[in-house]
Amino acid sequence: MKLLSVNIGRPKAVPYTDQPEGLTGIDKRPVDGPVRVAAPGPKGVGGSGLAGDAVCETRHHGGDDQAVYAVAREDLDAWERELGRPLANGAFGENLTTEGIDVSGALIGERWGIGEEVVLEVTSGRIPCRTFQGHMGEQGWVKRFTQRGAPGAYLRVIRPGEIRAGDPVRIVHRPDHEVTVALQFRAVTTERTLLPRLLAAGEALHPEALAEARQWTEKYGVSSAS
Repeated sequence: MKLLSVNIGRPKAVPYTDQPEGLTGIDKRPVDGPVRVAAPGPKGVGGSGLAGDAVCETRHHGGDDQAVYAVAREDLDAWERELGRPLANGAFGENLTTEGIDVSGALIGERWGIGEEVVLEVTSGRIPCRTFQGHMGEQGWVKRFTQRGAPGAYLRVIRPGEIRAGDPVRIVHRPDHEVTVALQFRAVTTERTLLPRLLAAGEALHPEALAEARQWTEKYGVSSAS
């Protein structure tokens, strides 16, 4: 398991974002050499966890619980076959393009050691937005991406440091539950009756998803064991 590339984006003006100044950092490209990774600060204030990477719409993106976004090269390859066009590393706006990791099958709270220093923790799946659809240039992209159910993973920074393309990725902790990124994604998008099951992931879950799961369970009185 390894990093194929580390990808960063610069602010770019586009017509397909709701960001007040019309800017997005979704167009991420692989970089050579080491990149510093650290917790960026709370959502709404902090941006990307990668030095030099732009997060322009901080109302919905970035922050400590969405500091890093990872996508499996295997998932990009599957989309290449479906779309009939090449997708370079970083094409989904991901910071990390991985090889040999079932990213959407990762458990919430799973920790990855990358290189010699960095430890990241899986928090949630990526929810597709209008900017993502505009960036991809595919009609109905949000719906298609959602139906596929392989959203890639957001991660928080547990231990900062430097990473680079080619670094090995090790799973250094796997929690004792069955809440995967894919399950979390389905619960908050297409199958909301799954929300109570997310509670098993506890505080490792992205705070917004945890709050949603708690509210649903309180409203409908559904057990997380159902």
